[in-house]
Amino acid sequence: MQDQTILIEQHPGYRVITLHRPQRLNAFSEPMHQELRHAIDEAEGDAGCRALLLTGYGRAFCAGQDLNERLAKDGKTMVLGSALDTYYNPLIRKLRALPFPIVAAVNGIAAGAGANVALACDIVLAARSASFAQAFIRIGLMPDCGGTWFLPRLVGPARARALALTGEPLPAEKAEAWGLIWKAVDDGMLLEEAHKLCRHFAAAPAVALALTKRALDESWSNDLDAQLDLERESQREAALTPDFAEGVHAFLQKRPPAFMSRRE
Repeated sequence: MQDQTILIEQHPGYRVITLHRPQRLNAFSEPMHQELRHAIDEAEGDAGCRALLLTGYGRAFCAGQDLNERLAKDGKTMVLGSALDTYYNPLIRKLRALPFPIVAAVNGIAAGAGANVALACDIVLAARSASFAQAFIRIGLMPDCGGTWFLPRLVGPARARALALTGEPLPAEKAEAWGLIWKAVDDGMLLEEAHKLCRHFAAAPAVALALTKRALDESWSNDLDAQLDLERESQREAALTPDFAEGVHAFLQKRPPAFMSRRE
């Protein structure tokens, strides 16, 4: 029987997906891709799931692609491209398009595709002992999985070029200082902080969260006029939900809001 490469936990209002190939530092394999896709699809199909926590099992978040799968039987390396079309690019697109927040809890090395899958999430927390590495150049490749898109936008062109061209690991605390991630936390507090965030999102206005994600993503390609129009239409949509009325009443009554709207 094949070992599980993904562990799934259900909590009230959110799910936890743990990459589970600790013997390979949670490096991606085809079975892992397939299980991960299924787990994400199930979370998206569950209207009660309002957030997702993604982390790794053991001493790594994800070491990228398992290079054992990149050798043919004759020992020669395989030509890449189809794996990006089949697995990685759909994964990145899916993570960005999910209508609820994704929290990445990076518990160790996040290298290559592992780093960029983390960066595709909405909020990245990292243990202080963790690091991020665009390790592609070390094996004669260039960054993929959105790395050349995420890096310049998060840390600026100068730092993005250095990270991509050298493959040098970036410690979590420096990643926070540079704006690559949201926060570095003590190792023992990582999952507690990540669960706290997910519990917050589970009680938050689901439609407003989805609209905020969409607007932030579209801002990269919109000019100011187009973005103002998008904000107007999105705000109208948010205002039509019961959560807006509840939020106003709760504010005026000086009590915590009880948001009840379910995402579409």
